[in-house]
Amino acid sequence: MNEPMTTHFGFRDVAESDKARLVGEVFTSVARNYDIMNDLMSFGVHRLWKRHFVATSGVREGDHVLDLAGGTGDIAALLLPRVGASGRIVIADINGDMLRVGRERLTDRGLLRGLDYSQVDAEALPFPDQSFDCVTMAFGLRNVTRKEQALAEIHRVLKVGGRALVLEFSAVREPLLKPIYDFHSFSILPRIGRLIAGDEASYRYLAESIRKHPDQATLKAMMEEAGLARVDVRNLSAGIVAIHRGYRI
Repeated sequence: MNEPMTTHFGFRDVAESDKARLVGEVFTSVARNYDIMNDLMSFGVHRLWKRHFVATSGVREGDHVLDLAGGTGDIAALLLPRVGASGRIVIADINGDMLRVGRERLTDRGLLRGLDYSQVDAEALPFPDQSFDCVTMAFGLRNVTRKEQALAEIHRVLKVGGRALVLEFSAVREPLLKPIYDFHSFSILPRIGRLIAGDEASYRYLAESIRKHPDQATLKAMMEEAGLARVDVRNLSAGIVAIHRGYRI
């Protein structure tokens, strides 16, 4: 009999068929505390990363944007003024709890027009070919089981000339920073998770998932293999995070 395909869930090896469920349990657990935990974990710097991500996105008035792993709506809220009254943003996430939290928060802010919500699997997007001018994905790709399939789907739904933008944790480029970053990730973050969210295990997984994510060069090659062209990489905060950009031509 064939052995089941395995993948990583943090530092654990699990069956591929189990990863989506396990990741879903993590984000269902952290959904309500997601934003405050991001502020505590990054000392608020995640907001600067996201603003830079959107500011350099090239999104223009009238664009149709798919925000994958849209979670609590941070990226969509920043994109809305850019797409204007004639544009639309689809906030998409595999986790219904994250979508609900995001919709509630954006609605409370009066952000209704130009937004749609869709619970989707990034590996099998329910949208026609060439539907979007831009696809964004912030801090979500590392949780996808088959990243190459998700990237191929992103390429498929982009219009010709459209842009794929991935903001994700990556490999630290400053050797002196790495031990400090590792200590923060594996000693501090789980404790904050336990104290604030009552969930140490989920935040330990999130730290581990960063280390298992492809580094800058590997992800660049994966995007090119998926059909995206002119792929470039911009490191932020010494490579703690990186923006990968590619085009459909």
